[in-house]
Amino acid sequence: MEEFWGFYMNQHTKAATRRWHFTGTLCSILWLIYSVVFNWWCVVFVPVFGYGLAWYSHFFVEGNMPATFGHPYWSLVCDFKMFGLMLTGGMDREIKRLGKRPVLQPY
Repeated sequence: MEEFWGFYMNQHTKAATRRWHFTGTLCSILWLIYSVVFNWWCVVFVPVFGYGLAWYSHFFVEGNMPATFGHPYWSLVCDFKMFGLMLTGGMDREIKRLGKRPVLQPY
């Protein structure tokens, strides 16, 4: 896990990419809850939001291929780890720990 985590973080160097991932993961969690509580057919939207927003960030923000294509299980696990770190405010500390420098963006 730790070895893949380093690779995963190299694929998410820009803050905007991580924000798109956070939004996608949050939307997929909310859609899952909505599906369980109100309407099971809405469960089809869970991966659409989660992967759709994340893949958008890779193609149009980061400019690389999503790690999901080569390592779907580990990518999902690392996405939730990154989501948790962002939710608790530990993402910047983790980037520094790994020796990565976030790419500064004008927005």
